[in-house]
Amino acid sequence: MGRKKKFPTLLLGGEPRVDLIPNEVRQGRRAKVSRRRLGFLVILIAVLVAGETVLVRAQALQAQRQLGIANANTKSLQLQIAKYGEVQKIQSQVNTIQAAQEVGTSTEIDWRAYLISVQATLPSNVSLDSINIDSATPFAPFTQATAPLQGSRIATLSFTAKSATLPKVPAWLNALTSLTGYSDASPGSVTRNDAGGYLVNITMHINEGAFTHRFAKGGDPQ
Repeated sequence: MGRKKKFPTLLLGGEPRVDLIPNEVRQGRRAKVSRRRLGFLVILIAVLVAGETVLVRAQALQAQRQLGIANANTKSLQLQIAKYGEVQKIQSQVNTIQAAQEVGTSTEIDWRAYLISVQATLPSNVSLDSINIDSATPFAPFTQATAPLQGSRIATLSFTAKSATLPKVPAWLNALTSLTGYSDASPGSVTRNDAGGYLVNITMHINEGAFTHRFAKGGDPQ
């Protein structure tokens, strides 16, 4: 089936109207409306541009303030670094001294205290007459024993003990084993002096247990 054609509706009895306005007037009215709308659009664009300009300036001012704060913080840090530069220099010197102390005392033995301990192992009527000490240094290791079954040593203590009576050397040697750092000990000659007493030579080897470690890390310097 074909499409039906629509015919304009015919109004009967309507009020008659005649448009007597010239086309030039209508076009002028339309142009006036267009100009008014264009003016509004221009004003709106100007307002938007002005707002964007204000926003950009505000952001620039904020960035300048932040830059000023960052520069101030940088200067403050530089002043602090300069202020504590001398402290850092002194701390470096202290660290160097501490390292030197640790190396310099790495083979240190408190001989005064150790000899008092040796004397304490001897009977009351026996005293130390002469002493000879040979020990390691931070720059030269101590010569080790070549004989088998002998322990390591870092020092040799040779001493002569004076006794009013005939000495019990085995008992003395056994008492020396209680000393810190004891490695081994051996008797030497036993002689009688002019006063009627006895002189006994003993050689004792000492191991690392006798080190004081005064300035070692975690140690307790005295």
